[in-house]
Amino acid sequence: MAFGMFAFVSLGDEYFAYGAMAGLISAVIAGVACVVLGDRSTRVYAPRITTTFFLGLLLYSLLHRDPGAPDVSATLLVFFAIVLLGGLLQALFGILRLGTLIKFAPQPVMAGFQNMAAVLLLLVQFGNVLGFDHNVRFTRVFSEIGAAKPLSALVAAITCLAMWHARRVTAKIPPLLVGLGCGTLAYYALIALGLGDRLGPVIGQLTASAAMRAVLVDFSPLAMAQPLENSASVIFLGALALAIIASIDALLCAKLTSVPGQISTGDDRLLVRLGVANAISAGFGGITNGINIGPSLVNRAFGATSFVSVLINAAVLLVAATALFPLLAFLPRAVLSAAIMVVAIQHIEPWTRQLAMRLFAPGTPQRGVIALDLGVSLFVSVLSITINVVLAVFIGIGLAVLLFVVRMSRSNIRRLYRCDTVRSRRYRDPAELEVLHRDGASVLVIELQGALFFGSAERLAQIVDRETAQGTRALLLELRRITEIDSTGARILGEIDAALHIRGVPLALVLSGRTETAARLADAFKGERFFPDIDRAIEWAEDDLLKQAGTPPSQALPLERLPLFAGLSAEQVARLCDWLEPVAWPAGQVIFRSGDPGSALYLVTRGRASVHIRHDDGDIRLVTFAAGAVFGELALLDRGPRSATITADEDIEGFGLSEASFAELCRQHPDIAIKLLQALGRELSVRIRHANMTIQQLET
Repeated sequence: MAFGMFAFVSLGDEYFAYGAMAGLISAVIAGVACVVLGDRSTRVYAPRITTTFFLGLLLYSLLHRDPGAPDVSATLLVFFAIVLLGGLLQALFGILRLGTLIKFAPQPVMAGFQNMAAVLLLLVQFGNVLGFDHNVRFTRVFSEIGAAKPLSALVAAITCLAMWHARRVTAKIPPLLVGLGCGTLAYYALIALGLGDRLGPVIGQLTASAAMRAVLVDFSPLAMAQPLENSASVIFLGALALAIIASIDALLCAKLTSVPGQISTGDDRLLVRLGVANAISAGFGGITNGINIGPSLVNRAFGATSFVSVLINAAVLLVAATALFPLLAFLPRAVLSAAIMVVAIQHIEPWTRQLAMRLFAPGTPQRGVIALDLGVSLFVSVLSITINVVLAVFIGIGLAVLLFVVRMSRSNIRRLYRCDTVRSRRYRDPAELEVLHRDGASVLVIELQGALFFGSAERLAQIVDRETAQGTRALLLELRRITEIDSTGARILGEIDAALHIRGVPLALVLSGRTETAARLADAFKGERFFPDIDRAIEWAEDDLLKQAGTPPSQALPLERLPLFAGLSAEQVARLCDWLEPVAWPAGQVIFRSGDPGSALYLVTRGRASVHIRHDDGDIRLVTFAAGAVFGELALLDRGPRSATITADEDIEGFGLSEASFAELCRQHPDIAIKLLQALGRELSVRIRHANMTIQQLET
């Protein structure tokens, strides 16, 4: 009833009761039509604040689009044609399966409409709350405050308080009914006390003019073709905007009223059902409907389990619109308007409130982005009131799309660094570390994230050109966090590679070989320039730097110079050698795999080996062992299985200490065994520190 009156408020007092009737009839038709068309949920249908706001402003603009006295009959003909065509377009959206696409409608636009609808709905009620005998626009309320009736404001306050705090009194009666009941009792109690002249009017009986009845019942007396033909563009654009708003609102409400844990399905069918129902509603003089969130949740909370509850709701509304409407006509306007004010406050978009709180909270990141979203929402709200509500829909959506493109065109660089401080996990000897410390800054790493398309790729090309202008020998692009790359983005990456090739700067890409991004870039880049993780890519760049520097190959390390034996005397090392066995593995051989039984530790005197753990995209290298390292010690200490896989990167030479030999060493030479255990403890401590650094690097 309230939304129906709001939709037709610009027609004046004589259509006040008709608006209430139109709201009831609309809800009846929507409920029955949706059930007949296959809806088996417990959702309740009725006019919605967002679409009613649109229709109210639309009717106002139609009445005032031409100078002079408006032709109400012709205006209503165009109005209902928009509602009817809007319903058909909404159904068409569902038939074309556009429900998923519509879900991506910009939030600031919808928030702007909903917030302004709530504010306007709140302001429009002041005339009724203050008890004016005739319809007074909210802009003139204060100028006519002398005609206000304070007792009406008191009744409205009682209604608001009762509705707002109803849950504290009873949970068995919906708050709306509590508020209406308390307010109505207070109103007629004051009349019984002889204070009726200090109260505002009731809704009143249907007093619509003959022209209004002719439009609703029979269009034949009107020359329909001419008004419709003259307003064809207005009808189509208005219907399209209405269909978009109604569809977005319906999909949002379907999500909010879904059963907890239920996956949302059937969005396109919902649009078809609601579209057909709204078209039928227009034929009966009704307005656009949607999912009524509050009653839907109350319906389920009070035990509804099937569509029968929806039909019962529609039947009760039909009784209210027929047999009970003479009684509803005695409902005080102040009471109904007070209830609407509470509903309006509750309909302020939560997203807007949260964003406003974040904007003014100290230390909030991305304050500019938040302010921009709020600005778009406010712009749409003001534009819909001051200019044109249909134009506001399309300008708001266009503006939001433009802002999205601008944001996507910004740099999507997550991190940019050079390799003088960040190195691969491959072991390097002191001579190699000196070269990397000196020349590592010539290796540039750029980590990307998000979508890489024409705008962001062009921005990336500019940054690469600036950063590699001088002193760069290699560029590594980390693309594992790229969610989407279009053909233009791939082409620009190829152009970056060509420009770097002219400078003699090799380019390598870091990404999983099983992704769509890798498939799109496969034609432009050779396979040897793809790396599954940044560690291997940095190693590739380091090897190239060491090759250019002419670093000599590492030499074999004598047994007595092993770091593990630093605490042993020469005599103790000589005794320990009796328990060690020479071992060797060729390059590429797996020394042992994760999960294999372990019974020995190994000491490396020549060559390198890498430690890997399995991963969805292959494996991750944890560390590289080189001459002087020890590995496999955990199996010797706890007799558990191997915790990782170790593969020889080069020909490996060294010594092994078996579990049996270690046990005999402990029995015959406890002094050596104790020092060896102390050295292993220090080695494990260093390993834990390196592991923590690796975990942090993998997480970031």
